[in-house]
Amino acid sequence: MDYTLLIERFAREHAHRGWPRQRLLHECLRSAIRSGTLAAGTRLVATRTLAGELGVARNTVLYAYEQLASEGFVTSDKRGTIVAGIAPDGAAWRGAEIPQVSLSRRVHDLRPLHNASNRSDAFAPGVPDLAHFPITLWRRMLERAWRAAGPAQLNYAEAAGEPALREAIADHLRASRGVVCDASQVFITDGSQSSMDLCAQACADAGDTVWIENPGYSGALASFRSATLKIEGIAVDREGIAPKARDWRERPPRLIYVTPSHQYPIGSVLSLPRRLALIEGARRAGALILEDDYDSEFRHDGAPLSAMQGLVPDAPVIYLGTFSKTMFPALRIAYIVVPKRLSVAMATLRAQSSLRGRSVEQLALAEFIRSGQFALHLRRMRRLYRQRCDALVAALQTHLGKIAEVHGASSGMHLSLRLRDAALSDVEITRRAMEEGICVNALSRHAIGGKTEWNGLMLGYAQVPAEAMGGLVKRLAAIVHMAAYAANRKG
Repeated sequence: MDYTLLIERFAREHAHRGWPRQRLLHECLRSAIRSGTLAAGTRLVATRTLAGELGVARNTVLYAYEQLASEGFVTSDKRGTIVAGIAPDGAAWRGAEIPQVSLSRRVHDLRPLHNASNRSDAFAPGVPDLAHFPITLWRRMLERAWRAAGPAQLNYAEAAGEPALREAIADHLRASRGVVCDASQVFITDGSQSSMDLCAQACADAGDTVWIENPGYSGALASFRSATLKIEGIAVDREGIAPKARDWRERPPRLIYVTPSHQYPIGSVLSLPRRLALIEGARRAGALILEDDYDSEFRHDGAPLSAMQGLVPDAPVIYLGTFSKTMFPALRIAYIVVPKRLSVAMATLRAQSSLRGRSVEQLALAEFIRSGQFALHLRRMRRLYRQRCDALVAALQTHLGKIAEVHGASSGMHLSLRLRDAALSDVEITRRAMEEGICVNALSRHAIGGKTEWNGLMLGYAQVPAEAMGGLVKRLAAIVHMAAYAANRKG
């Protein structure tokens, strides 16, 4: 308890009373006890110490303590002067009208997120198999990084991120994703959501138009809405986002958010002609493409597709990547790669708006990448996820092949199951599945602008052993068939 601050504030509030110092101290302490600021059982500071802190005679403090004791507010024992068990007095505020505090309008515009990525139930999307992460190896690298750390690593880190990690990421992206960049274009963030918040704030003004895939990622929608951008949903088909000529003409974008390597949540892959057309359209519109490459490292049908960022020289693309899927979510490290012409401005913005820490984790991650362990871990997980994906697809075709079709099984950690009967409610199926401990997402809940033609389920398979797929899908199929039976009876 800072007695000096407490008494100075009380003295300012009651300066008009003209109390002498003795009474002022007594009234202040009594008020603090009655309000609960000095809780029952609190030992008051010794009289000599308090007199020294306040610059008053000790007799002034003795008077205040003696008055409190005579009124029953404090007691004395071998430990000193103790606050007695007095119920806090709420008379000062009980009858007052308390104003309602509300959040900003932009927060009220946000829709609830139906994201089950923090769950570990069967088919929860977005979470890697954490049991297969080499945690012992990671712990050793963290320990080495801490041993090498000095006072500089305890200070605020560089706003753009540790240079060693930026270099390692740039080298990895050039080799594995075809990204054309150097370390000066790489900026470390606290996760994908942080990356999208940064891009929304840095690259567009309030009221600017942003295109987002429909159905699309709710986290991106939340970032753009909080930045008060105008949201325009662009329909997705089997080849990814499909803007029409009138979209470019009637609602030209400032930003275009896409997940081209594995569309979220459908799973479709944006075809090369559409990638090139989108880049050319963005050039003509003066727009920037936000390429979210969240799980492209796990390609099951051949090598990972090259990123849009490197398809043409000086592409108007900001590339977003994360280690939440390739490493583990709690690491909270992601990155963006900006066009060369924007790197100085982005560095200036980050230096003025972001004080970062966690240098040690970044240095350990840089070693993990440089040592080759990151690439080795990716290869292992790619094989594991392909086995699980194949097992899931086979089970879905066996138990639900007549009622639904599979999409997006070529890469990533999830696929989608599109229901052929539009009368079936994917939201209701999701609810019933959750009651059975099966975590699936309804595709319709990812609609942008209130509606989408996609009706079905999003199933994550990264955490589910291949041998368990058959039994789990059979349980899910029973729920879907029951819903179909009920819909047919109503029809």
